Amino acid sequence: MRSLLLFIWKHYFFFVFLLLESLCIYLVVQNNYYQRASFINSSNRLSANVLETATDIRQYFYLKDENENLSKENAELRSRLLESKLVSINDQHTVNDTTLHQKYTYTSAKVVSNTTNRRNNYLTLNKGSNQGITKDMAVITNTGIVGRVKDVSENFCTVMSMLHSQIIVSAKVKKDGSFGPLTWDGGDYEYVTLSDIPTHVRLVKGDTVVTSPYSRDFPENIRIGTVDTWERKSRENFYTVRVKLLTDFKKLTYVYIVNNQMRKEQQELEQKSETDKE
Repeated sequence: MRSLLLFIWKHYFFFVFLLLESLCIYLVVQNNYYQRASFINSSNRLSANVLETATDIRQYFYLKDENENLSKENAELRSRLLESKLVSINDQHTVNDTTLHQKYTYTSAKVVSNTTNRRNNYLTLNKGSNQGITKDMAVITNTGIVGRVKDVSENFCTVMSMLHSQIIVSAKVKKDGSFGPLTWDGGDYEYVTLSDIPTHVRLVKGDTVVTSPYSRDFPENIRIGTVDTWERKSRENFYTVRVKLLTDFKKLTYVYIVNNQMRKEQQELEQKSETDKE
């Protein structure tokens, strides 16, 4: 307290000046209409700017919860899309009855770990067996495919990214349905390779590439990327196509884990058929 009093006493001329200056400003504003109006307008403008800044700061801290809520809502909406249904048609005895059964369901998840600069890249998501996640489920975003679930713990799972040397996805050129295996060559993280596209297909740069109907994991017509370049190797009747990915793997935050509810039935049937061939 003594130090404060000494400080005030030492600089009392300055404080007296501030007091008199404030008094002058008050008298000018109070006794002149123009100055009073200008002061009020300036005060309102300053208050509005302060309140706007405070609101922006508050909304920024709410963005995390808002993004998570939007991700959950999008997952629910995806489950209602026609592409997530299985159409069953019964036309026996001239009775036409079309029924939609739920084939795919979606769970939103947050990316907690991600790599893009290795030969075999993985992601870690904050959903696991407690949330119904199992191995080999597909993972997508709003922009395209991401990868396939590899290992699962109670509350987390790892995902084999599309940027992995061992992942293969069945893809097609959307405009005519020509399909082939989609892989990553370990080079640029923005590009993958689509193989076995017949040479009679008239490819154009920018053609859309999507998932084919021949995958157990990914729904059909999920976007993958666009045709960039293509080449025909000697003595081959197929093109090898370089595809630019739509998903930016360096910016992944929220994704959707896809559950094909009929995957197990399809897998068991196909395995039985393979056994019968032996």
